[in-house]
Amino acid sequence: MFALAVFDRLRAGLPRWVPALLAVSLWALPAQTVHAQARALPDFTDLVEQVGPSVVNIRTLQKVSSRQQQPSGPGDEEMMEFFRRFGLPMPNIPKQAPRSNRPAPDEEVPRGVGSGFIFSQDGLIMTNAHVIDGADEVLVTLTDKREFKAKIIGADKRSDVALVKIEATGLAPVKVGDVGRLKVGEWVMAIGSPFGFENTVTAGIVSAKQRYTDDTDYLPFIQTDVAINPGNSGGPLINMRGEVVGINSQIYSRSGGFMGISFSIPMDEAVRVVEQLRSQGRVSRGRIGVGIAPVSKELAESLGLAKAQGALVTSVEAGAPADKAGVEPGDIILRFNGKPIEKSIDLPRIVGEIKPGTKATLTVQRRGASKELSVTIAEIEAEKTAAKAGPAEGKPKAGGGQALGLSVSEVSEAQKKELRLKGGVSVDAATDAAARAGLRQGDVVLAIGNVEVASVKEFEAVVAKLDKAKPINVLFRRGEWTQYALIKPAN
Repeated sequence: MFALAVFDRLRAGLPRWVPALLAVSLWALPAQTVHAQARALPDFTDLVEQVGPSVVNIRTLQKVSSRQQQPSGPGDEEMMEFFRRFGLPMPNIPKQAPRSNRPAPDEEVPRGVGSGFIFSQDGLIMTNAHVIDGADEVLVTLTDKREFKAKIIGADKRSDVALVKIEATGLAPVKVGDVGRLKVGEWVMAIGSPFGFENTVTAGIVSAKQRYTDDTDYLPFIQTDVAINPGNSGGPLINMRGEVVGINSQIYSRSGGFMGISFSIPMDEAVRVVEQLRSQGRVSRGRIGVGIAPVSKELAESLGLAKAQGALVTSVEAGAPADKAGVEPGDIILRFNGKPIEKSIDLPRIVGEIKPGTKATLTVQRRGASKELSVTIAEIEAEKTAAKAGPAEGKPKAGGGQALGLSVSEVSEAQKKELRLKGGVSVDAATDAAARAGLRQGDVVLAIGNVEVASVKEFEAVVAKLDKAKPINVLFRRGEWTQYALIKPAN
């Protein structure tokens, strides 16, 4: 009302065209506001109608004998899936007295529930590996209530992606979206069966991309604030174009319930896994046999790098592809097969995508110089435990390095021959800063402050010139592994 009164007073003293222009502007403002609100609060109804028929409910059965303790009562399978998936202690369910309706030997009982979506018209369905893990039978229910027994084509626990197949007609496969076009802040939607409630729709925004969790060191998750709960696992994450951009897999929670942080497997990663599962029933990944760490700002400064980037090689497995290629602890891997390594976590993912047996090139920075190395990718396997090195025998007198918490002595000729070393000094004791860096008795220091040492005398000469107020890098050998540590000054 106040605005209209002022407008009436001004109108008398203004040209005729000005009030008309102001009136049009005032009339147009609410429409713009409504339009902005419409963009902020989208309507998901068309997406639900479009993608909903492609989402399925998955139930798994497991064979048990009457002597096996199983949860009983309504919803127990959903509850047990809840505890299994989110790492909570299993509830102590009292053992019940035998009853006539207890499972008979080898009877199939419900084990868990989850979600999935139709990937192709011939009946391939994508879901999470943990949804079907340990299942003896997988049952898939479509939105039209048809139910089918599914055949497990393959599952990959590392990526948490699984592929099952049903024999059915009239299926509506999803459209796969381009994850590269996905932006932080973009609206997304999930459809699944949380706690067994089929075809439940939730929505939110993309919170982050390229997010890594403790469960995996190579799979970059999509983080959202879409409500995901037990039973949503394996369901699709859908963009506003009706395309699937991810598979809902995990939540971050201190209680086991949804807390606003959900993680989805990007579809580009999932499709790569599915293609291998479809063709060979398993997934093979590349490895080169190095231990890596992030390049911090202070570490970059100590190594003379312009900025913190790449993957710091902290250890090299003896006989592994990296060892044969000439990679050394202390190297900074900057590029792999032409792809830049911005963060250390990029390296396992890039290497893992390369087919074992393939030759690749890597660019490393070593003591200020850039080197191109050629490596042949091996297939990933279980990690080997490095042998623990014992104290060297027949040591001469101890040397210096006490300012760093290191007491060292000469390496015996017998130990040099055993470990195939040209030089170095043996650690007799590691305390204070050296101990905090991870060094211990029996380690052999090969270089300190980017300078190789072959004797105690050389070691003392190098240490005497070091700035003890700055982090000092140490290259050392422990068992079969050559590793890298950073001794930091006390605060």
